[in-house]
Amino acid sequence: MKVSIVGAGPAGLYLGILLKKADSAHEIEVVERNPADATFGWGVVFSGETLGGLRDADLPTYVEITDTFARWDAVDVRYRGQLLRSRGHAFSGIARKQLLAILQRRAADLGVKLEFGVEISDPEAVSGDLVVAADGVNSRFRQHFADHFRPTVETQGGKYVWFGTDLVLDAFRFIFADTEHGLFQVHSYPFDERTSTFIVECAEEVWRSAGLDRMGEQESLEFCERLFAEDLAGHRLMSNKSIWLDFQRVTNRSWHTGNVVLIGDAAHTAHFSIGSGTKLAMEDAIALAEALVQHADPAEAVVAYELERQPMVERVQRAADESAAYFSRVVHSTTMEPLQFAANLLTRSGRISHAGLAVRDPAFVQTLDAWFARSVADDAARFAPPPLFTPFRIGGTSLANRVVAAAGGFDLAAAAATGAGLVMTPVVAVTPDGRISPGDPVLDTVGRTGGWQSAIDGAHEAGAAAMIRLGHAGRRGATEPRFRGVDLPLRTGGWPLIAASALAYGPFTQVPAAMDADEMRRITGAFAAAASRAAAAGFDALELDAAHGYLLAGFLSPLSNRRDDEYGGPLENRLRFPLEVLRAVREHWPDERMLAVRLSVTDWARGGLDADDGVEVARAVRDAGASLIHVEAGQTVAGGAPEYRRGYLSTLSDRVRNEAGVPTLVGGHLTTLDEVNTLVVAGRADLCVLEPTYDHVQSTSNFRG
Repeated sequence: MKVSIVGAGPAGLYLGILLKKADSAHEIEVVERNPADATFGWGVVFSGETLGGLRDADLPTYVEITDTFARWDAVDVRYRGQLLRSRGHAFSGIARKQLLAILQRRAADLGVKLEFGVEISDPEAVSGDLVVAADGVNSRFRQHFADHFRPTVETQGGKYVWFGTDLVLDAFRFIFADTEHGLFQVHSYPFDERTSTFIVECAEEVWRSAGLDRMGEQESLEFCERLFAEDLAGHRLMSNKSIWLDFQRVTNRSWHTGNVVLIGDAAHTAHFSIGSGTKLAMEDAIALAEALVQHADPAEAVVAYELERQPMVERVQRAADESAAYFSRVVHSTTMEPLQFAANLLTRSGRISHAGLAVRDPAFVQTLDAWFARSVADDAARFAPPPLFTPFRIGGTSLANRVVAAAGGFDLAAAAATGAGLVMTPVVAVTPDGRISPGDPVLDTVGRTGGWQSAIDGAHEAGAAAMIRLGHAGRRGATEPRFRGVDLPLRTGGWPLIAASALAYGPFTQVPAAMDADEMRRITGAFAAAASRAAAAGFDALELDAAHGYLLAGFLSPLSNRRDDEYGGPLENRLRFPLEVLRAVREHWPDERMLAVRLSVTDWARGGLDADDGVEVARAVRDAGASLIHVEAGQTVAGGAPEYRRGYLSTLSDRVRNEAGVPTLVGGHLTTLDEVNTLVVAGRADLCVLEPTYDHVQSTSNFRG
């Protein structure tokens, strides 16, 4: 084949090497617009997993690269004047310029034609059986064939500048500096025996407040030297066209069109905070080279390459997205104590968990767990239990551990038998016309509270606290069921004995816009009365349901609240009725017992609540008397169900807990004890709904040991 590769970065050079190695008869040409010795940035990082792939792909390149590596196994977190170190993280670094020189030599030795200083003005003029666009984040090929690739390029994270320093570090070091302008953070790591990378990042408003938007290259460097003088310890920063940038997150719906294929940053980028750009680029080259070996037709090869690489890259991008989002909101985590702050940072992308940290650095996790146990109990032992086994207390409500179990069919005793510290009911309606389904129980008379007492007693005997969830279906509810014209009595839980398919019931029509003042007062009174009855029945905690498009959530969301009076329009108005209900419940619920609000923090639909709105709602709910937020998302409108990918609700919980300053409960298909340990000790949540598989429950003693 004749292969034309545009771009002599790691992706393009490595692909040329692998293709020429696979078949010396291939005619491989790599063209680059810059001189051979020009490079931007400083060092690049490789993980142990990536190195294994490089070794298998081309041993001579691997040997020469690894012979020049700077290696380290520690991650440092410099925060509030403390330097915390976690070991067991295997990394290697190399100067970007050195890496490119190695790849250039190897390519030339194999007979790859290298041309530098060549500007490609017309992508369609490049010929070959295959044309590989490895021309970086500002790819001219991607722009020219945009109708086929369908790219998305969006700014991600804060402003950043990429310096070098003659301070030789022995770890990957994160540094956080709180200034009069706001928070600055540093991502730094060694890459040879003389130099380290030193990336400074901050929010754009912080950048402007400090006047960095008006400074030149040298002035910015001097500003950062002064700011991090203590950390640099007399060493200097160095510039290589180091100007403040916005990170560009690149995705493409398709990576190929005709005989043109994208690799590396032309196809995708991942935020620098997880250090995967060069890794992804070289892994692209490996995958494309293997596909071309396996498929004689280049058209088939590029399809196979894309099918293999796209899902892998998307997983890395999701982790990078979580990491970038973490650094965008890290200022809200600076109230944490240093150890918890470090744990929150180390687990930010979801790729490292509490158990993963324990394998890498047992001493660090022992110290972390002991600190966490002492933070909730003064008499905690030096060698503490895992975080999920620590007690939790809000006011007079005490829980034995951090696990929450949802009762099925209102059987609290069965849920408590798992050992969960808190068990909660499904939704209990406050009025007959507020049921979600015809069989839902209604807490509307004193006589009906007596039936709950045995269930609550069963939970208490098993060592769990019991929480009732009170709600009103609103527009998502059903009227009294009828069968062949005959009213059917409701049972206290579950569906009537008759099959659901035989029921004839219509949708509940009370939507926010249709409710007048009298109706709103009636429902507010019903919530207050139900709270009094729940307290009399002996529930330890109460959760007010304002999630998933039910009545209170219907008022909060602009997707469902179309009112034009003081209860509609801007968020502060849409909050009025839910807060009136919450305050009424607070007045009728004992002060010493936990009062939670189940809240859809986002609507997960265009035009609905976003996470910033959700944090604002959480603050208002906290101020109105809620002591806990149960974080949910979506299901306000059809098509608004969130993609419950692992960690999505946990990220929202992190934001609510640390930005709104209120304890949180979170679920979202958490299935392992390790997930609970990670969320709790890293300060992302205080309680977790665990949904273990049956086999997991059978193979584990209960959560109280």
